[in-house]
Amino acid sequence: MNKLIDIENVTAAYGAKTVLRDISLTVWEGDFLGIIGPNGGGKTTLLKVILGLLPPALGTIHFYDEGKPVSSLRIGYLPQLNNIDKKFPISVREVISSGLAAGKPLFRSFNATQKQRIDEVIAMMGLEEFENRAIGNLSGGQLQRVLLGRSIVSRPQVLILDEPNSYVDKRFESHFYKLLGEINKESAVILVSHDIGTVLAMVKNIACVNETLHYHPGADVSEEWLGDKYACPIELIGHGDLPHRVLKKHVHE
Repeated sequence: MNKLIDIENVTAAYGAKTVLRDISLTVWEGDFLGIIGPNGGGKTTLLKVILGLLPPALGTIHFYDEGKPVSSLRIGYLPQLNNIDKKFPISVREVISSGLAAGKPLFRSFNATQKQRIDEVIAMMGLEEFENRAIGNLSGGQLQRVLLGRSIVSRPQVLILDEPNSYVDKRFESHFYKLLGEINKESAVILVSHDIGTVLAMVKNIACVNETLHYHPGADVSEEWLGDKYACPIELIGHGDLPHRVLKKHVHE
């Protein structure tokens, strides 16, 4: 199996505040990696390093395509909902199409193949009746589907999702996670979430980030391991179709 991303001894900081310290991680082709950890532990910072939004203070990150070093990968990114400006006047179809903007010349229309791919993704997300609707008129769950569509329309080598369950429409939740399973047949997936139960039900491997990083091959982890790596207590709660482990109230320094 070929590697896609290789992070070696990375330390990341905001000014004088170190958020990640000496972490190493490999993401493989076909991987479905769950990244868990307490709030403030560095999960989103790790994503910024992978996305090139935050240069490491120390260490290196390398990308590979079919086993050969490359300067970058096609990466799809589904951000947290609170980062989206719903007042921006843009339609569902335009948002999804924007995921292909890098693949067409400036001021040119999408070609027939690209338009067909956009149609496929709109149908996959169940958004046919909303494709001309402004995103400001969508529910949170509908907007999530739009943003997921944008992130996969280019057939990325890696799909990164940052806390998608924080705004999932519960009526769409089961279908959403089934979609991720289908997407994982074409793309490696990195799922960041505090919802440990959902992560363990979905992923192939686990990385626990709490300033440092602990990697666990496979998703069969014990509550003791989780508590040790989080360095804070964990409790199991249940609602809907999926179990949820969440962090108990704790102080993270």
